[in-house]
Amino acid sequence: MSLFWIVIRQFAENEAMATSKKVITREEWEKKLNDVKIRKEDMNKLVMNFLVTEGYVDAAEKFRMESGAEPEIDLATITDRMAVKKAVQCGNVEDAIEKVNDLNPEILDTNPQLFFHLQQQRLIELIRNGKVEEALEFAQEELAPRGEENESFLEELERTVALLAFEDVSNCPVRDLLDISQRLKTASEVNAAILTSQSHEKDPKLPSLLKMLMWAQDQLDEKAAYPRINDLSTAMLEDPPV
Repeated sequence: MSLFWIVIRQFAENEAMATSKKVITREEWEKKLNDVKIRKEDMNKLVMNFLVTEGYVDAAEKFRMESGAEPEIDLATITDRMAVKKAVQCGNVEDAIEKVNDLNPEILDTNPQLFFHLQQQRLIELIRNGKVEEALEFAQEELAPRGEENESFLEELERTVALLAFEDVSNCPVRDLLDISQRLKTASEVNAAILTSQSHEKDPKLPSLLKMLMWAQDQLDEKAAYPRINDLSTAMLEDPPV
């Protein structure tokens, strides 16, 4: 994909001053692609970065054996990180907090926003399970003091407590907090914080490269007609309309 993006950028630069679209044939385009050399080691690093960041520990280990590419972090830490992420996704927030502290207590000590969001998720799970009295007590003792210190925390707390005002949450304007997507959002935030604590990028590089590819194609579309990739899942070149 990065090879394709380099070729697109070259053509975009060459055609920057053109007043009409240039037609680039498939033969010419594929020749340009073949002329750009990408080191296999760099491609392997890109794949390993994706596997490690997304937590595919078994695939990362197998890829290391097959390619010789070394991960930037100890693969054993991926298992621990994924255990934290899974705990949040399953609604076991107390377990997740305990696991994070076992990994590195400084993660939550130095990130009050993350800790608040985990505590907020605990409150959401109490409400989901119908533990109203426990939820109110938890909100008052654990979250309200933090809300007094931070206005944005207070707003989020008020939104969450609003769930208790509706017997039928389907009519609640903040019912999205009970969606699985909220768990996933919190889990993603925890995952990013753990990666950062390990001096690793919190996001894989591959999706960013794909976004750059689509942006570069959009730029070139204004200058030329050429075989482009419309479906990233297949990465097949499609000829421009005649």
